[in-house]
Amino acid sequence: MTLLCENRVAIVTGAARGVGREHALLLAKHGAKVVVNDLGAAVDGTGADVSLAQQVADEIIAAGGEAIVNGDDVGSFDGAKNMVDQAINTFGQLDILVNNAGILRDRMLVNMTEEEWDSVIHVHLKGTFAPTRHAAAYWRAKSKESDGPVYGRVINTSSTSGIYGNVGQTNYGAAKAAIAAFTVIAARELGRLGVTVNAISPSAYTRMTDYLREYTEEEIEARDPRWVSPTVVYLASEEAGDITGRVIQAGAGMVAVCEGWRRGAEVEAMDDPVALGPKIREMVAKVRKNVGMDGFELD
Repeated sequence: MTLLCENRVAIVTGAARGVGREHALLLAKHGAKVVVNDLGAAVDGTGADVSLAQQVADEIIAAGGEAIVNGDDVGSFDGAKNMVDQAINTFGQLDILVNNAGILRDRMLVNMTEEEWDSVIHVHLKGTFAPTRHAAAYWRAKSKESDGPVYGRVINTSSTSGIYGNVGQTNYGAAKAAIAAFTVIAARELGRLGVTVNAISPSAYTRMTDYLREYTEEEIEARDPRWVSPTVVYLASEEAGDITGRVIQAGAGMVAVCEGWRRGAEVEAMDDPVALGPKIREMVAKVRKNVGMDGFELD
């Protein structure tokens, strides 16, 4: 078997269960040394149990790979630095960062509390920024030392809730939409170092999605988290050096490259809102409609 990530070092956040676990296992299968990060919290972010991450690391080691556990809070600036430093101090380098950790605090907007908003933004958005910030600083320094590209890889985790929109998830969806924008901008900033930044939008049956509706056995198989991870492993490889700034939906029987916001119909600027109103309505009627959670236009 061709090993896409042989001798590369990867951090996977939120790697104790679900999609993150599959990322860690498949990266290790393809030769990566893995830092398995996870607090072991409940879906809502409460509690902690690092033993769950240890089980994943033990599974990797039992299969002949190398792995260590990290229990830092990804949304902590200092904790994220400690995680990056641990990877470098243990394995001598860092090549891949998979930002996967997440929680849910779903609530309709009119009932959402400040804490429900802040906790989700902390884990998802700051939990993407902080590790990437410290990894980027390491890669910049390494690039200066070697006077060349470093082949760093960042794979973030967005969501259909963020890029398409889902009722009851203004906090989660806003964070995931921001992660998509973060991905595009970071890709432009870090490209000169040889670092690519992409995001996936997983379609998977996990503890974070099983409450949404009833799933058939066929749907559960199609949405098994293992179908998401091959995209992550390829993006993490040196072979994917020309792919950056993209959001790729993976799972539920498909892999799809998502298309972002684009400027549509336009008119010349007008200083009269009464005259401008009908023009805006004409433009709205001409452009493509927003899409539903399946990624296709709403009726």
